[in-house]
Amino acid sequence: MELRSLIGKLVEADIPVIPVLLPGVKEIPHNLDFLKQLNWVSFSNGLDDNEALDHLVWGITQEKPITEVQADDLSSEKGVNYRRLRDLLAAGKWQEADTETFTVMFQASGREKERCLDRESIKNFPSTDLRTIDQLWVKYSNGRFGFSVQKKIYLSVGGKADGKYHEEAEDRFCDRVGWKVQGSWINYPEEVSFNTSAPEGHLPDGGVCWLWGWSGLRGVLLSRRDL
Repeated sequence: MELRSLIGKLVEADIPVIPVLLPGVKEIPHNLDFLKQLNWVSFSNGLDDNEALDHLVWGITQEKPITEVQADDLSSEKGVNYRRLRDLLAAGKWQEADTETFTVMFQASGREKERCLDRESIKNFPSTDLRTIDQLWVKYSNGRFGFSVQKKIYLSVGGKADGKYHEEAEDRFCDRVGWKVQGSWINYPEEVSFNTSAPEGHLPDGGVCWLWGWSGLRGVLLSRRDL
C-alpha cells in the first residue's frame, strides 16, 4: 500500500519511475500489478543484457540508444562517418547537429582546411552524401527540417531551380524560415531556434557565409536535383 502511494506521488510530480526486474525475477509479482502501467525493464536474462541496459539508459536520459537507430542509411561516396550526426539528431540535440552537419559537409567536399564551400564545391557535392544528410534531418525532425524541406519552401516563394541568384525570392525564403525578422538577419547562434517549434525549414542553418547569401550560393544548393 505504501509503495502504491509513493508511486502515485512520484507520477504526479512528473518524476520518472522505472521498475527493474533483476536476474531471477521473471515477471512483476501479482500484488504489484499496478507497476505494469509503467515502462519497466527486465534483466531476467542477466545483468549483461545489453538491450535491457540500453532501454534503462533511454528511460533515464531520454536519449534513444544507438541500437534503436542503426537501420539508417549512412552511405557516403567519400568515406565520411555520419554516425555522430545521426546520433545527435536522434537525441534532438539540434544545435550540435547543425554544427556537425557543416563539419561533415566540409569533409565530403574536401574543404576541411577552408571551412567553407564555394559555388563549385556545392555544385559538385556528392549526391549520396547530400541525400544521407538530408534524409537524417527530415526523419528525426518529423519532416520539419532538412535541405529538401528548404527547397520546397524556396520554390513556393518564387525561387527557381536554375542555380541563379533571385533576390526577392531569397528574401521571402529567409523571412519564411525565420532567418530574417523585420528585414534584419538574426544572430547565430544566439537567436536561432534550436528546437522543433522553430519555423519549418529553419534548420540546418550553419550561420556561416558559405551558403547564406554570398553570390546566391543558397540557390545553387537548393537547385540540386537530388534534393
